[in-house]
Amino acid sequence: MKKLGLFLMAIGLLSVTACTSTKLTSSWKTPEARLQQENKIMVIALVPAKERNLRILMENNLVSELKKEGYNAVSAYATYGPDDALAKGDEKAALKKFRNSDVAQVMTIAMVDKSRERSYVPNYGPYGYPYYGGFGPYYRGWYGSMYNPGYYQVNTKYQWDTNLYDLKEKKLIYNAQTDSVDPPTAYRQAYLFAKQIVKDMQKQQLIAKN
Repeated sequence: MKKLGLFLMAIGLLSVTACTSTKLTSSWKTPEARLQQENKIMVIALVPAKERNLRILMENNLVSELKKEGYNAVSAYATYGPDDALAKGDEKAALKKFRNSDVAQVMTIAMVDKSRERSYVPNYGPYGYPYYGGFGPYYRGWYGSMYNPGYYQVNTKYQWDTNLYDLKEKKLIYNAQTDSVDPPTAYRQAYLFAKQIVKDMQKQQLIAKN
């Protein structure tokens, strides 16, 4: 019975861990699109002004991951600083700004939603055993559910929309949507996001595996 309790506790811990995640929900690219390593990619995170630190982290992590694969990526914040129209979330203004520059592609990371969700978490404490045969386990499961109720928790969910524009072709060539639920830190969210995006770009054969 002790082993069963430890097993259920492990499941509970895994459930909590599963609530904290960053995952790709959808993506596509134009069939012929493929980036050249020498071409400059400008990475811009479009977030509210109060999320400036998150903007810097989202840009820097994606730039870092692209550079690891040999691509010439740069951060808009590092290049132009905070006092810029790019920080206001205007994609059209960003594309216009780089149209006559040495930038070949513009990659925008837009925070389309940040919300808080309330969810119920059941209690898998020492008495929270399910019915498993015999009166004893059944009684303990019933007793535990009465005196060890679950609880409600509030999760923070971020939704991101990533677009990659080719300035020469004047068109969108890649889009990805991701969700991040309860990221432990802003850095962790940015790091996992960048990993997911670059991995998907390789899967889509938009960039080559290094």
